[in-house]
Amino acid sequence: MVTTYILGTLLLLCHRSLADNYLLEEPTSCEVCKYFVVELQDRLDQSAKSKEILRTGHGLDTRNRKEFAYKTSELRLVEAMDGICDKILEYNMHKERTGSLRFSKGQSETMQTLHGLVDKGVKVDLGIPYDLWDEPSVEVTIMKKQCERMLEQHEEAIEEWYFHHQNSKQLTDHLCRSIVLGKNNQSCLDETWTGNEKKYNDDEGVEENKKSKSKKKKKKQKTKSKKNDKKKLKGDTESDSDNSDSEQNTKKDEL
Repeated sequence: MVTTYILGTLLLLCHRSLADNYLLEEPTSCEVCKYFVVELQDRLDQSAKSKEILRTGHGLDTRNRKEFAYKTSELRLVEAMDGICDKILEYNMHKERTGSLRFSKGQSETMQTLHGLVDKGVKVDLGIPYDLWDEPSVEVTIMKKQCERMLEQHEEAIEEWYFHHQNSKQLTDHLCRSIVLGKNNQSCLDETWTGNEKKYNDDEGVEENKKSKSKKKKKKQKTKSKKNDKKKLKGDTESDSDNSDSEQNTKKDEL
C-alpha cells in the first residue's frame, strides 16, 4: 500500500477544475425539463412495442367488458411517470463540460482520475468518506426536487400530449418549448454531446506547451535572421569603405 497522501483539492487544481467543483451552478428550468423529458421518453419507448391487451369488467357479463391496447392506455403513462424524477439521481456533474452537458450519467473525468489513483494504492483525502464519493451532488439533488415540482405543475399538459399529440409532436416541443419555458432561454434543448463540448481537457496543457515552444522557436529564428542581416549590412558597408579608401590611394599614387 503506497503511503503517499494527496490532498484532493490539490489534485483537482492540477486538473484545472478546483474552482468549478466549489462553484454551485444550479440547474436551469431548461435543463430540468430537458432531462425530465429524456427519462420519461426513455420509459415510454421501452413499453412502446408492447402488444398487451387490457380488459375491463368481471364475471360472465361480457356486455360491459372493454378491451384496449396497453400502448395507448392511461396505465402506461402512469407507470412511466411513477418515480420518474428518481432517475435524475443517476446523473453526475461533469464540470469539465459546458452548458447542460455537465449533467450526464457515468463518472466525470476528475472522479475517474481519483478512483484510478485509489486503485493504484494512492491514498486520496477529499474530506469525505470514500463511500460517499459517488453520491449525488448538490446540483443533481436540486434538479431532482425541481423535476418533482415541474411534474406536479404540468401533469395535465403531459397527459394532453400523451393522449392527443404524441404521434405528431415531440414532448420536448410540447412541454418544454411551449409551456415550461415559453420565450425564455431554450438553447439547452439543442445541446448534444459530440465529445468536443469541454471547458478543458487533459491534453490542453500539452497543446499549449507545444504552441508556446513553436512561438519561441519562430521568435528565435526571427531574431537570428535579423542579426545575420545586420552582420551582412555591416560587412557590405565595410567593404564599400575599403573600396573607397583603395580608390583614393590609387589617385594619390597617380599624382
